[in-house]
Amino acid sequence: MPLVRQAPSLHIRQVLARALEGEPPAPEEAHGLMAAEGADLYALLEAASALRDRYKGRVVTYSRKVFIPLTNLCRDVCAYCTFVKQPGEAGAHTMTPDEVLAVARAGRLLGCKEALFSLGDKPELKYPSYRRWLQERGYATTLEYLRDMCALVLRRTGLLPHANPGLMTEADIVMLRPYNASMGIMLENVSPRLLRPGMPHHRCPDKVPARRLETMEAAGRQRVAFTTGILIGIGETPQERVDSLFAIRELHRRYGHIQEVIVQNFRAKPDIAMWDRPEPGLEDMLRTIAVARLVLQDMNVQAPPNLAPREYRWYLRAGINDWGGVSPVTQDFINPEAPWPKLRELRDVCREEGFELRERLPVYPEYVHRPEFLPDGVRERVQALADATGLVRRELEGPY
Repeated sequence: MPLVRQAPSLHIRQVLARALEGEPPAPEEAHGLMAAEGADLYALLEAASALRDRYKGRVVTYSRKVFIPLTNLCRDVCAYCTFVKQPGEAGAHTMTPDEVLAVARAGRLLGCKEALFSLGDKPELKYPSYRRWLQERGYATTLEYLRDMCALVLRRTGLLPHANPGLMTEADIVMLRPYNASMGIMLENVSPRLLRPGMPHHRCPDKVPARRLETMEAAGRQRVAFTTGILIGIGETPQERVDSLFAIRELHRRYGHIQEVIVQNFRAKPDIAMWDRPEPGLEDMLRTIAVARLVLQDMNVQAPPNLAPREYRWYLRAGINDWGGVSPVTQDFINPEAPWPKLRELRDVCREEGFELRERLPVYPEYVHRPEFLPDGVRERVQALADATGLVRRELEGPY
């Protein structure tokens, strides 16, 4: 991005000044910030970076993880998804307990602390063959199988599960909670417009925004440290991005459980329905991250580095304080064309930008010493790994 020396507009200066004093922009002001360009954009980035420094200091975190794609069957047909397969299709697979353990054990040997379970949403409701597969093993639902795989990994390897299985009822969350350090679901966007024909969530019953918000609220009632986020570039408007951030903030205001908000950029792929859709540019991504920081204030804001390998250092200048999960073992099965950066490279980029890279657990530091957020079976393991600040003990941080 070229250097812009002009002064920002008076209105932008006033909105940013109030944000720096702890007064987040109102929705209509945040909508306006999403149009910031030139000097206004640079002022926005500077304010977001300053706000991050005030709340988070100059430490940027990541979680050393393994990615466990428990099943890539799903009843939804998102237009941007390359993860999902149908029964009988090449690559369709549901992992066995032995396969799950093999991945977790490989991660443990390389210093991983997190086991991210990611999977399709309720495929048993769509595919009779998969429903029979579950029933033959004593399960009625995918989430029951997930529960046992989380328990297996926690018990046999000590890795801390983070389940990201899509929609969950409150009963589902209660069932999974004893074996998870944290859980998550991407809100993606709060607008039901994206469910219409021709839009990315058409024929996706689990992408109804109200239902995803219900899952997030149930997690709050159950005191689960919860990850969520927005996906940009899938046909939403800038205003709908902002509205999504405000919906997330409101849930956090009520329950205090949103541990992380991801700003994730859409990536086009040749084998998806949206193969020809343009990807968000760098300025669009930076603008959205910065507005997220101003709206969310002291909340943790993350953007994945592997989805912008030549540009992700700019995310630090827009106000992020976390890189998300990075794996030295497994690929990003959601974006398989986008390898994780080497941890040494990530550390060096942080140093060059004036930050220290530190390893965290799948449960964020703010929740590590709050026993109401940690189930009994997880708390002892978390406390063995964490220091007084809630980060991974330095002597236990994995090698770079």
